[in-house]
Amino acid sequence: MGFRRPEAAQVQEMDPGEKRLNELGYKQELRREMTLFKTLAISFSTMTLFTGITPLYGSSLLYAGPASLVWGWVVVSFFTWFVGIAMAEICSSFPTTGSLYFWAAHLAGPRWGPFASWCCAWLETIGLVAGIGTQAYAGSQTLQSIILLCTGTNKDGGYFAPKWLFLCMYIGLTLIWAVLNTFALEVIAFIDVISIWWQVIGGLVIVIMLPLVSLTTQSASYVFTHFETAPDSTGISSKPYVVVLSFLVSQYSLYGYDAAAHLTEETKGADKNGPIAILSSIGIITVFGWAYILALTFSIQDFGYLYDPSNETAGAFVPAQILYDAFQGRYHNSAGAIVLLFIIWGSFFFGGLSITTSAARVVYALSRDEGIPFSSIWRKIHPKHKVPSNAVWLCAAICILLGLPILKVNVVFTAITSICTIGWVGGYAVPIFARIVMDEKNFKAGPFYLGRARRPVCIIAFLWICYTCSVFLLPTYYPLSWNTFNYAPVAIGVGLSSIMLWWMLDARKWFKGPVRNIDISNGKV
Repeated sequence: MGFRRPEAAQVQEMDPGEKRLNELGYKQELRREMTLFKTLAISFSTMTLFTGITPLYGSSLLYAGPASLVWGWVVVSFFTWFVGIAMAEICSSFPTTGSLYFWAAHLAGPRWGPFASWCCAWLETIGLVAGIGTQAYAGSQTLQSIILLCTGTNKDGGYFAPKWLFLCMYIGLTLIWAVLNTFALEVIAFIDVISIWWQVIGGLVIVIMLPLVSLTTQSASYVFTHFETAPDSTGISSKPYVVVLSFLVSQYSLYGYDAAAHLTEETKGADKNGPIAILSSIGIITVFGWAYILALTFSIQDFGYLYDPSNETAGAFVPAQILYDAFQGRYHNSAGAIVLLFIIWGSFFFGGLSITTSAARVVYALSRDEGIPFSSIWRKIHPKHKVPSNAVWLCAAICILLGLPILKVNVVFTAITSICTIGWVGGYAVPIFARIVMDEKNFKAGPFYLGRARRPVCIIAFLWICYTCSVFLLPTYYPLSWNTFNYAPVAIGVGLSSIMLWWMLDARKWFKGPVRNIDISNGKV
């Protein structure tokens, strides 16, 4: 396993990623200007340090206490590496913007390739578009807490944004990301370089400062060994069940590294730099994510008070209350908590921007292969900036529609998060499964090749993905009611049923997977 040295070194003017792209049947249309660091920045920004952990930290902590939450990150990180390594090998062989669904089509072979590509493409599209919504929702939630603390607190008459304003913030973030994504990719790359430093430096500040500022810190035995259920709040008394639910924060946070694969047609040396960006993103988020969880957990002042609706943050956002308690206890004001919340909000902003970039690339690639209605519209490239601007705005419009139920439904974030994770991570499963069953002689390995390790790595990765998708369909609160019901199974069921019905009745007749737009043998485009 690792990067192989070419058997014969050849000096070529053409970028190796572009050469491989041509071999796969695609001409170079997007600008290939991304460096490894810029690709890593976008990939890391899509995963993000704060955006996965922060919104689900409170609920995961409530289910089973600190020990399950803390060790859950370690367990999930371990299995995530198998998924990342499996995807890095495939990315090295197929450096295309279509990434997952393109991989699925070629790995599954001519007979099953179109169907595998169809399933993977739509799962990935659903997951990425819903992913924009998760960032917009959690970013709005953080901004809601910032406004509350800036205007006082929940106890001192601070302004807690009502649902209509919350929806406006959600829509506003989505529109800003769409506008920024209509500029040339180097603009996004520059912003994402800022993002990686924002999160690394901001993460270090929070991880180091928060425990130091807190007047008291929890003991190591409490953080690493304390297990406590909350059946009065969650309605769940089964210990195995609450442990499974407490892992959700980690499973939601530790994905998104495929963003590097979506940018391979715009990355120099993508057959090497794509896999490096994928694995580096996982490594960074594994270490920093666990440190962030530990910093929050050690800094808890009063566990029960975190969820009190009469507390300073209205019991709506547990990390905000932890930050408030630390700075209020030490300095008798909330200025420090507001600054750290702004750092966290910035992470949501950068994350949403990067996911919009990835979502638009997948929609563009699928439109290029005529897999979306009105494909001719969505595959158009901006003549000046060379970005798929129409695809960007399609993603933004759908994301806004997903957020409209905020006005009436209390569990919108749970539903969008589940849809996002199931679609996004489920899309990983299709090419990985195809890699397991394909004949090895048909696989043209790239510089990063697993060799004999590929089958056990891919099997573990595939089983972990199946488990992850399953648990996000579970109810998260009991008893079940309209306000506590997890709507993800219904939404996913209706969506996938519609896609499968479309396939059986019509799409199978014309959708053949990735469509070549260059003929290498004849030298024609």
